[in-house]
Amino acid sequence: MREKKSLEDRLGAYERLEAEIGEIPELIDIADELEDEEEAKSVARSFDRLAEELEDLRTRMLLSGKYDNNDAILSIHAGTGGVDANDWAEMLERMYLRYCEKKGFKTKILDRQDDVDYGIKSSTIQVEGDNAYGLLKSETGVHRLVRISPFNSMGKRQTSFAAVEVVPELSDDIEVNIDQSDLKIDTYRSGGAGGQHVNTTDSAVRITHLPTGIVVTCQNERSQIMNREVAMKILISKLTRLAEEAQKENLNEIKGDQSMATWGSQIRNYVFQPYTMVKDTRTGAEVGNVDAVMDGDIDVFVRAKLSQDASGAR
Repeated sequence: MREKKSLEDRLGAYERLEAEIGEIPELIDIADELEDEEEAKSVARSFDRLAEELEDLRTRMLLSGKYDNNDAILSIHAGTGGVDANDWAEMLERMYLRYCEKKGFKTKILDRQDDVDYGIKSSTIQVEGDNAYGLLKSETGVHRLVRISPFNSMGKRQTSFAAVEVVPELSDDIEVNIDQSDLKIDTYRSGGAGGQHVNTTDSAVRITHLPTGIVVTCQNERSQIMNREVAMKILISKLTRLAEEAQKENLNEIKGDQSMATWGSQIRNYVFQPYTMVKDTRTGAEVGNVDAVMDGDIDVFVRAKLSQDASGAR
């Protein structure tokens, strides 16, 4: 039913755009005759909106992967850079939450590890929406920030890193056999802002898959049982993606990604000073308006990577 709805939405968008494109000659004639500046701007906005909808449809047509239509689990981890890296991880969390809001996706923070001083050590976000994984999957990798550090009393530029991982959320009918002896399960007290809603029981769950070293945590559900179920679901998604990438059927044969969130491994650079620019190292796509990017306008990078992958597949 979900796939049916997705296809119906694409078809509906195509038919609507086809009808609007047929009206372009009439719009051009109207624009040529307009003398009122506000009316001319209104027609120009119609062209801009149509161009944006065409780009959105083109992007959706590139989403043909096995799990592209699935919901997604997005994780952010602070890398090297000290307190700046923790602050950078929190900035990325905000960027992706804003992006999801613009796309009409529902988000839920499953786990968030605040740093003692500033920012966050990690954050895990569940993203629900049509093509959530397909649109977010290209964000996996190391993101590098260059700016004058607000935490440096000398006013020097600081480089910091954060790692982003995106996996598809798998449906409950997919079975993955995991040897329970390969799992280390720890419980601990959930963090919180305090007050009457603070969780005073050891309900947070941390699961470590020993063969791969993958660690997943969940603390924002109401009980230890629910946290464990969500953590296992995230673990299965990560293991499934790893197994497919390694083309191995036996989960015991695969190893976790050991790449570090540090210099030389970044997929995208965000430069705040001395100039402003965000550039993707894989596609060459770049944007000068860094504020817009941090407010969630990352479509140019998503589309560029999807187009690159589609070209490579051909």
